[in-house]
Amino acid sequence: MKTFCETVEINTKQEIQFIDITDRVAALVRKSGIKEGQACVYTQHTTSAIVVNEREEGLEKDMILFLNTIAPPRKNYLHDSTPLDGRLNAHSHLQSLLLPASQTIPVSKGALALGSWQKIFFAELDGPRPSRRFLVQILGL
Repeated sequence: MKTFCETVEINTKQEIQFIDITDRVAALVRKSGIKEGQACVYTQHTTSAIVVNEREEGLEKDMILFLNTIAPPRKNYLHDSTPLDGRLNAHSHLQSLLLPASQTIPVSKGALALGSWQKIFFAELDGPRPSRRFLVQILGL
C-alpha cells in the first residue's frame, strides 16, 4: 500500500464561508499517483469543518442561515467570557459540533469518485482568517 500526505494552506474572507476545495484535492490525488484507494481530507482547526455537498449559491446561504439559527453569534456563551485569543467564537465551536472534521472520498482510476453534484468544501466558521490548514492523506495502490 502506498501513502501520500500533504497539508494545504488557505485564507478565508468571511465569518462563515464554504470554500470549494475539490480541485485542490483532485490535484493531490493525481500528484500521489494512487489509482485505487481513498482520500481523507481533515481540517486542523476546531472552528472549521470539511463537508461534501452541492455547490449552489442559494444552498450555501441556507447552510449559513441554518448554522446561525442553531448557534447564533453574540449570545451569552460561557466560552466568550474568557476567550483565549480575544475572539468571541463560542458560536463557531458550537456550530462545528454539527459538521465533520474530515471526509473520506474513494479514489477510483486515479480520480475522486464523487457524485455528479458533490463538491468538497472547507467550511470556515470563525473567519476571516489569514491562515487555515487542511490535510489530505491518500492511501491505496
